[in-house]
Amino acid sequence: MTVKEFWMDPYKTESVAHVTSVDGADIQLDRTIFFAFSGGQESDSGTIAGFEVLKAEKRNKDIVYTLKPEHSLKIGDKVTVKINWERRHRLMRLHFAAELVLELICQKFPDTEKVGAHIAQDKARIDFQWPENISKILPDIQAAAQKIIDSSQPIISDFSDQESERRFWKIEEFSQVPCGGTHLANTKEIGKIKLKRVNPGKGKERVEIFVD
Repeated sequence: MTVKEFWMDPYKTESVAHVTSVDGADIQLDRTIFFAFSGGQESDSGTIAGFEVLKAEKRNKDIVYTLKPEHSLKIGDKVTVKINWERRHRLMRLHFAAELVLELICQKFPDTEKVGAHIAQDKARIDFQWPENISKILPDIQAAAQKIIDSSQPIISDFSDQESERRFWKIEEFSQVPCGGTHLANTKEIGKIKLKRVNPGKGKERVEIFVD
């Protein structure tokens, strides 16, 4: 099992680890700060021992990193892992902004079904099964989300089941929300939020989320 240091300290940008597996271009580490795509949140970008990480993939409780085939790493090597902080923090901000929007919509419309989500560096999106144009509710949702953001609340993030690696986050407005992404320490870090409606197809509505 790979120890996920990005849960212990999502603000850490550099760490030391040991290589535990090498299979061609794919390697594994005993511990890592490098988040791998999960729950719609894109992977970090960065390097392991100076080699660019081309892909990060979660496999059960392990994470596999794909480097260029000409890397020279061997099992037991001590390596420095570095991530792109600007990208990480941007993903964290958009991730939590999207979580707020999702919870506010589901709170107001409990029968709503989320059918997709994606968190990238430029924007986040959430797809819903929705029978009509969702635009009319977005101003109220945006205002409610911004009010929570501006309240400068601490964000609690922890394990609900450590053995199964199940995580959650919590703030005053909601019960524990299951989520295994990387989380901010405080809502104020999100900044200003903006919502935009997109129609991806009949019976579906997409909400795009932007932060300044």
